[in-house]
Amino acid sequence: MRIARYAVLILALCSALPSFAQVSYERLKNSNAEPQNWLTYGGNYGSQRFSGLKEITPKNVASLRVAWAYQLRGGGVMESSPIIVDGILYVTEPPSNVTAIDARTGKPLWRYVPQVPRDFVPVGLFPTNRGVAVLDDKVYLATIDDHLIALDAKSGVVRWNSLIADKAEGYAITQAPLAINGKIVVGVGGGEAGAHGFLSCFDAKDGKLLWRTYTVPLKDSDPGADTWANGSWSNGGGTTWNTGSYDPELNVVYWGTGNPAPDWNGEGRMGDNLFTCSLIALDADSGKMKWYFQFSPHETHDWDSSEPPILFDATVGGKPRKLVALANRNAFYYVLDRVTGEFLTGVPFAKQTWAKGLDAKGRPIKEAPEKIEPSVEGTRVWPSLTGAINWTSPCYSPLTGLFYVNAREGYADYIKGEPKMAPGNSVGVIGGGGGGGRMSSGDDTTTNIRALEATTGKMKWEHKMVGDSWTGTLVTAGGLVFSADAAGNFFALNADTGESLWHLLLGSSVRSNPVSYAVDGKQYIVDSAGNTLFVFSLP
Repeated sequence: MRIARYAVLILALCSALPSFAQVSYERLKNSNAEPQNWLTYGGNYGSQRFSGLKEITPKNVASLRVAWAYQLRGGGVMESSPIIVDGILYVTEPPSNVTAIDARTGKPLWRYVPQVPRDFVPVGLFPTNRGVAVLDDKVYLATIDDHLIALDAKSGVVRWNSLIADKAEGYAITQAPLAINGKIVVGVGGGEAGAHGFLSCFDAKDGKLLWRTYTVPLKDSDPGADTWANGSWSNGGGTTWNTGSYDPELNVVYWGTGNPAPDWNGEGRMGDNLFTCSLIALDADSGKMKWYFQFSPHETHDWDSSEPPILFDATVGGKPRKLVALANRNAFYYVLDRVTGEFLTGVPFAKQTWAKGLDAKGRPIKEAPEKIEPSVEGTRVWPSLTGAINWTSPCYSPLTGLFYVNAREGYADYIKGEPKMAPGNSVGVIGGGGGGGRMSSGDDTTTNIRALEATTGKMKWEHKMVGDSWTGTLVTAGGLVFSADAAGNFFALNADTGESLWHLLLGSSVRSNPVSYAVDGKQYIVDSAGNTLFVFSLP
């Protein structure tokens, strides 16, 4: 009898544990059909950061409280956006560690710590990591020292380990990879060290490199080389340091590129400097570039186009169109046709003083150089060098048709640096070649959650905050937008009106993107503050 009771107890305990189920490509393509999970970095392939869950609403969100919290084991800046699969939460910890957690209780299931050289210090980058990708029976991690590692999703055991780039050349990786049909796509950081940007695609089963596309020319005969005077493409830049998006129907990967090098002085690299500060559309099977759109030609203010592109379909001018939208670091909101790259709309979503506007093709009409170019004494320009948005993600709701973005208002006095730099620069001078900017602070720097009509960029409402927030946004089918302010107040707004409905002071800054999931029919909201992962639910 006692043995039988023990057997029943063991069976009950085992049934309470999350059970792993493989994440097929079909599941990833149709992730909106299972809103209880969060299967990709952006919530779906379109990076919409929209949750179809409805339990938490404007009527009951005031009752939201902490369900559980997980204390990170290491230090560093926590910027991870978790993946949740059937009750298992996968989160990364600085610099490149992975922990699998029971999404019901917060109990760790396994932990993987890669062997990162202790003496490796990435130039101009926080030693952090923003998340993993999942496909079939594996979890994929890109490490700060440039490895792509496949882990067994059940145990955390390494299945394969492929080298992406050479850290000695200035490369470092902080982003979450993108898992598509049998492939893992991942970019690189390191533009501050003169590294040449590229996007790589690996076989998901064995880690074999399938293709690699460079975003800055390697020789004079390469496409775009004629937009770099006197072979200045050799300075590098154009890194692909944040996660992109994917259209399964078109089989196209969309990815943003960073600034040219050196930053803050373009005298030695006259020309548009393709394909920096651009959105590139690549064939997912070959890596061949189908089109590109450059937001900031000959950029000198560190306005990388690194924000995740958001894909959605809508009617424009009476015609159904496949669209891609970006709230760019240069303070303009853009809408493009994602099939052709055609420019459709471009309007400021935050204060900017560098351009008079955009022409019919979306090219900026710049102010006079003496008003905007960095100088020895400093030239004041809006937005700041950290941009009107940085790496954190906006979101889009197919229910409201609104694009929600954390818009940052601030300026910098841009200082001119040296016109040249050496590839692999490891002296820690951000942007290479010196220079930089004295950024605004205090009351001169503010952030606002702004709801934009997605097809036009017209602002519908805004929620004003104090300070310089570095938090992404999440929108839910329950009619809520979640984000956080600079003081660490995590809050919920009405998605239709912007009305403030709930907030909780988490005690530290929030530098990540909130997500939502459900287990056993119960909805949870996740975000991190300081070195703690917080998970919220209704009582």
